[in-house]
Amino acid sequence: MHTFIIAEAGVNHNGDILLAKKLIDVAYEAGADAVKFQTYVPENVISIFAEKAPYQIEMTGAEESQLDMVRKFFLSFDKFEQLFEYAKSKGIMFISTPFDIDSLEFLETLDMPIIKVPSGEIVNLPLLLAIAALQKPVILSTGMSTLEEVRFARDTLMENGAESVCLLHCNTEYPTPFEDANLKAMLALEQEFGGDVGYSDHTLGIEAAIAAVALGAKVIEKHITLDKTFEGPDHSSSAEPDELKAMVKAIRNIELALGQQEKVPTESELKNIDVARKSIVAGRDILQGEIFSKHNLAVKRPGTGISPIRWFEVIGQAAKRDFVYDELIEL
Repeated sequence: MHTFIIAEAGVNHNGDILLAKKLIDVAYEAGADAVKFQTYVPENVISIFAEKAPYQIEMTGAEESQLDMVRKFFLSFDKFEQLFEYAKSKGIMFISTPFDIDSLEFLETLDMPIIKVPSGEIVNLPLLLAIAALQKPVILSTGMSTLEEVRFARDTLMENGAESVCLLHCNTEYPTPFEDANLKAMLALEQEFGGDVGYSDHTLGIEAAIAAVALGAKVIEKHITLDKTFEGPDHSSSAEPDELKAMVKAIRNIELALGQQEKVPTESELKNIDVARKSIVAGRDILQGEIFSKHNLAVKRPGTGISPIRWFEVIGQAAKRDFVYDELIEL
C-alpha cells in the first residue's frame, strides 16, 4: 500500500514565486508525492460582488473584497511554467488546481498527469466537462457537498471521458473543528461509489490525516506553509515543514503497520514463541507409573515441551519415568 500524499501549497506563496519554490522544497524534503498549487485568472473566477468567507475575513480583514484578496495571490501562467520546471528538477510531481477553463487549458500545456478538482467546483458543470474531456485521472474534493452532488460530479466526469475519479472526503472550513472532520464519511463514499477514496485535511495538526490512512485513504492532501503566522487566508490552518515531515513519516509507518488482511505469525515474532508460550511441566516430583492429573501437573514457560493445548491428552496417562518438580513432561 502506498498513500499518495499531496502537499497543498495552494496560494500560500502569497504571490511570490521565490516563496512558491521554497514550498516545493518543503514538499520534496518531507517526502510528499506531489506538490499542488491553485491556478486561476481572478476575474474569471470571482465577481466584483463576491464577499469573503468568514474565515477569510478573520485572517485578512473585511476592508478588501474577495476579488482584491485573491489578486494579491495571483501568479501568472509563465510563473507556473517556471514552478512546473522547478518541481520537475527536484523530482516531485507538480499539480495545480484549475479554477476556470482558461487556467485548465494552460495547465494542459504542462501535461500534468492528474487533474485535481476543488470542493467549490463540484457543481461547476462547464469546468467538469472540460476536465473530463482531457481523459485523465481526476481527484475530486467533496467538501460542502451532499451525496447527490458528489454523484452528479463523479458521473459527469466518468461519463464524459475521465480515466478515473478518486473522491476525497473534505470539510471546507479553515481550520476544520475535529468534531466536524467526520472521517467515516470517507467510508460512506467508498461504499456508495467504490474505487479509491481519500481525505483532504483542514484540521489543525496531523492526527486526522494519519487516522484517515488507517481507515483506508489512498490519497491525503494537506495544506503547507513556511510559517503559520504569515498573512493570508490559509496559513494558520496549514502544516509547517516539521509537521509535514512528521505526517509523511507517520503515514509511511502506518502503511507498514497495516500489513495484509491475514492472521499469521510474522517472521519477527516467531523467535519469541518458545519464550512466551508455556508447556506442561511437573507440578511436583512425579514417580514412574504415577497417573498424570491436575494435581501433579502445571503449565509454565518455556514453550519447548508439550503444549498445554494437549492438556486433556496428557491427563490420565502414566508417567514413563520419574520427573522432578518443574521438569518438562514427556509422553
